Amino acid sequence: MNSREPANNHNSRESTATGKRVLVTGGAGYIGSVAVEQLLVKGHQVVVYDNLVKGHRSACDPRARFVEGDLSNAALLRETLKSNSIDAVMHFAAYSLVGESMEHPGKYFDNNVTASLVMVDAMMNAGVSLLVFSSTAATYGMPESAPISETDKTNPINPYGESKLAFERMLRWFDEANGLKYVSLRYFNAAGASEKYGEVHDPESHLIPIVLQTALGQRPFVPIYGDDYPTPDGTAIRDYIHVIDLANAHLLALDWLTEGGQSQIFNLGNGEGFSIRQVLEAARKVTGRDIPAEVAPRRPGDPPVLVASSDKIKATLGWEPRYPTLEDIISTAWDWHRRHPLGYNSSG
Repeated sequence: MNSREPANNHNSRESTATGKRVLVTGGAGYIGSVAVEQLLVKGHQVVVYDNLVKGHRSACDPRARFVEGDLSNAALLRETLKSNSIDAVMHFAAYSLVGESMEHPGKYFDNNVTASLVMVDAMMNAGVSLLVFSSTAATYGMPESAPISETDKTNPINPYGESKLAFERMLRWFDEANGLKYVSLRYFNAAGASEKYGEVHDPESHLIPIVLQTALGQRPFVPIYGDDYPTPDGTAIRDYIHVIDLANAHLLALDWLTEGGQSQIFNLGNGEGFSIRQVLEAARKVTGRDIPAEVAPRRPGDPPVLVASSDKIKATLGWEPRYPTLEDIISTAWDWHRRHPLGYNSSG
């Protein structure tokens, strides 16, 4: 792999649990596939449960068992949990496009809430009481301050954020009534790639893959939605976290629950954020290519700054990002996209 070595890797606590049997829903998706890879590296046994509507069969690590199934299939979930003697579940399976959620709220509540409830019921039926939940900072809505902390008000402004918050609230009551212990991880923009697994969406809506597709000549330019925000360079500031750092946080959360820790909600962020223009400049530096960009009108509902504080997870679980700089994040994504210019459909 050509990307640079991660920075301040020595400060990040390593997951210590091994040998757990973990069901990963959405394990053929972007973040899920990297989490599966990291779980296997740590000696866990993994079963991937994915309906492949958004995921890719090629993104499922061959060392994991694969079950093609939908979250709403209660009988298959129960059978999968019991026959594999599952100890814990990592739940990534969700619809996650904000714009689509505004147009089709029912689709989001049906999958992210109702089907997830079927999953929890199957867990209870199978005696599985540990859950690591992939949530989102969209639960906060329009932030009142930056960086956002876990004690800030939750007031989602789209059905996607509302659906994730609704499930988080349900988990609290399952803990109280049934002893379901969970860690919910709220984060913004996963980015970067491992050597094997990278980011592929259809349609693609995330900034860094769009920037790299432009660098590869697959798009004419990168749209900048608004350059008149009250930020240093006028463009919106967002949090970008390397997907391996996100995966490691999920493993540390699994450690926490395995060791008897109480249910928790943690933010995951870099604490500073990067503007759209900073992302473009970093990508030009990493790729050595001219990446055209054009200013477009602001999108309604886009706040100027979205940055999460990770102080709580750092203090509680010892998590630290190993890839804290934009160059670190983008270089791994660039390596992967150059080798997979058409995503999982081909290799370059």
